Amino acid sequence: MLNLFYPIARSFLFQLDAEKTHDLTLRWLEKIQNTPLESLISQPLVKDPVECFGLTFPNRIGLAAGLDKDARCIDAFAAMGFGHIEVGTVTPRPQPGNPKPRLFRLPKAHALINRFGFNNLGVDNLIENVKRAKFKGVLGINIGKNFDTPVEEATQDYLICLEKVYPYASYITVNISSPNTENLRQLQFGEALDELLSAIKLKQKELSEKSSIKKPILIKIAPDLNDEEIDSLVKAFLKHEVDGLIATNTTFSREGVEDLSHSDEKGGLSGSPLFNSSTEVVKKLSDKINGAFPIIGVGGIDDASKAKTKIEAGATLVQVYSGFIYKGPRLIHSIAKALRGI
Repeated sequence: MLNLFYPIARSFLFQLDAEKTHDLTLRWLEKIQNTPLESLISQPLVKDPVECFGLTFPNRIGLAAGLDKDARCIDAFAAMGFGHIEVGTVTPRPQPGNPKPRLFRLPKAHALINRFGFNNLGVDNLIENVKRAKFKGVLGINIGKNFDTPVEEATQDYLICLEKVYPYASYITVNISSPNTENLRQLQFGEALDELLSAIKLKQKELSEKSSIKKPILIKIAPDLNDEEIDSLVKAFLKHEVDGLIATNTTFSREGVEDLSHSDEKGGLSGSPLFNSSTEVVKKLSDKINGAFPIIGVGGIDDASKAKTKIEAGATLVQVYSGFIYKGPRLIHSIAKALRGI
């Protein structure tokens, strides 16, 4: 039913400030989930089982992190037919994020610019929300560092979050690629990356032995990488035997949107203009890792053909965020059906 009314609802909501719309929508979804009103947003789950990271995903399309940072609406998003849901990014301590306004629409380009800065209510709050959810499917939890933790001490923040979310996540994503936390992207390179991956894998081993369950740990990387940087990342990921990658986060680039309103705002650009660069990163990574671990492709997917292109570039699964904002729940169903049996 929501598919019929979504264009009308969107035209109304897009008259409001972008972040107010975001908050209003989450509050509404939170209220109607697990009630009879959930039928307004529900649609059949397309069944297309895929084995990935040692998990069985019911289909290839997932919700990217960032939309439901505090895991408030897991059951509502599950009702829409996502094959997996990723919540977060969450940090050890609550933090307000960057000053408002910090979310901007570029409708002509089907794009968004955000500089949220990991605004969230902290890992303990997220865990309580996850525990209340009825969802039994594949849940990813995306973890980060607090803005006031020096980048040299970031590893400890990731370890705190990893240990706390481990019992409740199907997989955990280590976010070292947001453009909106100062110096965070430094963790993608050199000794900083080596130290972080060593500590993460050691903690994973410890938690796996303690619980008798090994949870996959994925690394989310940026699209703004040159060939030398990609080579360096691949060497580190192979050395530390990471379980998988998410490619990519938002971009600093403004290519294709230079003349549009809000294009000069600071923050990460997502949506359709990101598609080509993020897909190119997926392809380069896939060519270099030669099947050593799976890749989730995300960035600019707003129709089934783009989802197929991501898979052809080397992704096993895909995620949506901005495309979902512009197209609504029907995008989930159309992508899941188009990718069936690939």
